[in-house]
Amino acid sequence: MNVTPLVDVVLVLLIIFMVIAPELEHGTRVELPSINNPDPTADPDEQKVMVTVAADGQIFLEDELITKKALVDRLIDIHKKERAKRLWLKGDASRPYGELRDIFKEAQKAGFPGVKLLVGAREGADEGKKE
Repeated sequence: MNVTPLVDVVLVLLIIFMVIAPELEHGTRVELPSINNPDPTADPDEQKVMVTVAADGQIFLEDELITKKALVDRLIDIHKKERAKRLWLKGDASRPYGELRDIFKEAQKAGFPGVKLLVGAREGADEGKKE
């Protein structure tokens, strides 16, 4: 039995899954704004609610596409149920800051005491992505 065609198919499938799997895990791809001095004390294991604003303006709560009005209502519900959670905002660098600031304001109205804005370290800085 010649297994060469089988190996070819398996390798092609492996490559396809290697390319697609990271996209499935992390939701929408976002180019984070970069800074010179990221916070070295950030805790990646902190209980969080992730809000993502994509380059095209779509808003995601965790991995769910949501409208801005629905986002506000859901943030209020989440904060009532789990007060220990913090809000993390991941906004694409191409989006206007005012748009992200509006989400900050709505999160504070919902009861979240603060919002962490995810950023990337500039080239030459000590670490990669930080909050």
